[in-house]
Amino acid sequence: MRFGNVNQEDLHKNITAKEQEPLPCAACRQGTTFEKNFSMAFQPLVDLSSRETYGYEALVRGMNGEPAATVINEVTAENIYQFDQTCRVKAIALAAQHNLTKKLSINFLPGAIHRPDACIKTTLAAAKKYDFPISRLNFEMVETDHVPEIHRLEETIDYYRKIGFNTALDDFGSGYANLDWLAYLNPDSIKIDISLIRNIDKVTKRRLIVSHLQRLASTLNVEVVAEGVETKAERDVLAEMGVTKQQGFYFAKPQFEEFIAVPEEVFK
Repeated sequence: MRFGNVNQEDLHKNITAKEQEPLPCAACRQGTTFEKNFSMAFQPLVDLSSRETYGYEALVRGMNGEPAATVINEVTAENIYQFDQTCRVKAIALAAQHNLTKKLSINFLPGAIHRPDACIKTTLAAAKKYDFPISRLNFEMVETDHVPEIHRLEETIDYYRKIGFNTALDDFGSGYANLDWLAYLNPDSIKIDISLIRNIDKVTKRRLIVSHLQRLASTLNVEVVAEGVETKAERDVLAEMGVTKQQGFYFAKPQFEEFIAVPEEVFK
């Protein structure tokens, strides 16, 4: 079913770990519930070549719009599974409530995935419950710690693709999301980290790196998205390189529980 005007408080009461299916494996059952309540903000993803918003990224926020850190700081090894699963359900439910017809990008933590086939059940159940097509789901893999078992990531991405999801490597070029991941993994896209995008119109080294990444990704049939675009100059330099899919404050800031339209003038 599609949502009409639903009371937000009632919606959040219904989207809890308690409504999920029984935890599918021992590694998850031994964890603890994520107690802190939270919601999502949504930031547009734009395609300059078609001058349109093609999707939205779901970003964790406190219940009153507090920054993501106020929630993520509560994540531990014991509750990471429940946190990851609850993020997915909340994002899908809110997208369905707003009748979203674009792509919905959801971050996921590889450390929360023990068995891709088992850990995806809650996501599939939420998509079915809220009548949200799985073909519109894009999962962005984020990682803050080194992942020694690269085959687990490969297994997860390949399984997600098999059942119809798109996948992306987030924050590419920063931390552990580097070229060695492209040697093993088969994502649909990479999101170039803001550290390489900031002032790219002024810093030659960054332009060279991003230009080479764009050509490499194109050869590998991997789409490139630039995140953290904040100025028209950055937008234009990236577009000249062929990086026409972008995200950042220049287009729109994340909006708490809203999917805003990008102003037409930002495409000019």
